[in-house]
Amino acid sequence: MNKPTETTYDIVVFGATSFVGQILTDYLLQAYGAGKDLKWAVAGRSRSKLDALKTDLGEAAAGLPVIIADASDEAALQAMCDQTRVVISTVGPYALFGEPLVKVCAETGTDYCDLTGEVQWIRKMIEKYEDTARASGARIVHCCGFDSIPSDMGVWFLQQQAEGTFGVPCQDVRMRVKAAKGEFSGGTVASLVNAVKEAAADPALRKQMANPFSLSPAGHRSRARQPNLKGAEYDKELGVWLAPFVMSAINNRVVHRSNALQDARYGKEFTYDEAVMTGRGLQGRLTAYAIIGALAGFLAASAFRPSRWVVEKFVPKAGEGPSPEVQEKGYYDLRFVGKTEDGKTMRTKVVGKGDPGYGSTSRMLGEAGVCLAFDVAEMPGGIWTPASLMGTHLFDRLTAKAGLSFEVLETG
Repeated sequence: MNKPTETTYDIVVFGATSFVGQILTDYLLQAYGAGKDLKWAVAGRSRSKLDALKTDLGEAAAGLPVIIADASDEAALQAMCDQTRVVISTVGPYALFGEPLVKVCAETGTDYCDLTGEVQWIRKMIEKYEDTARASGARIVHCCGFDSIPSDMGVWFLQQQAEGTFGVPCQDVRMRVKAAKGEFSGGTVASLVNAVKEAAADPALRKQMANPFSLSPAGHRSRARQPNLKGAEYDKELGVWLAPFVMSAINNRVVHRSNALQDARYGKEFTYDEAVMTGRGLQGRLTAYAIIGALAGFLAASAFRPSRWVVEKFVPKAGEGPSPEVQEKGYYDLRFVGKTEDGKTMRTKVVGKGDPGYGSTSRMLGEAGVCLAFDVAEMPGGIWTPASLMGTHLFDRLTAKAGLSFEVLETG
């Protein structure tokens, strides 16, 4: 069963007055107008803040509908969902505020996407609501921002090209961050701190979060040992030093879930990992150690209450972020290295325009929502990943509108 198309709105942006929500609404307004090709509304708990948002957006937003709903009020959330086919949520940390909306969307058959990267919360949502979403036809898609669309769709693209060139997918894929310019969002930092805090208090959760298949369906697990970079390492193939990539904790698991939901299209013994390229020679090695030290310090400080105030004092607060000019100057350049079982290789890259955590994320999230509204009507309900549900449709939207480019660099 899927929700009828005769709803008042195609999309409702829930949490429209959050920092990312404001950027997202501006993007949708610029790309689709208000009530023209896309019927959409803004939603949140404060009418005054939503009205102020419309004023800031300008005259073009004057007719944009407003819906009042609190993240904890299931009745209000259901009334909101009854009016729309898709909800885009920017209300995080999702582990603290996100469950009621996922529950209501799953029960009402309303499609949903967000930008969470909280592994422990996503697993909980899968366990509690996937069966409900399948029954209602609701398509729930987490991780539709920088974590994890560039990684998920980057692997999807590489495998598409490998199948076309070699006739088989790459069994081993490594993603390397070659360059990036941007800032962590306050919401992302708050989510990371909360995840570390939960893991520090729960040994079982720590074990779960260390499992690269923790988001995959039961029974889907490769026997191949998964790479897990924890320190500085020299990559002989690329000739550079590597350091751990903080977003790999979510991206790796999303990519493995995508493989599982596509019937192990990448291979039953598929391996995947991510790292940051820190450069060549001594400077590259020192940079790798510096990144490791910074990550270790952040995790240690976040795990314990006495030192957590240090993190909260010096990182962006939820709702804070860089200026539009800084957002626009941001970018990222990701490289993917794939190898087939018989040794053939392919290198590809994904480049995104805009600050990864803000400008680019808002565009990717917006296009994921539009894709849900118009492109995947034939797909069943459930809790999906971007690549496994939207595939080619999302790829086309990302390249046409969201400022992402995908390119094959080399085959061998």
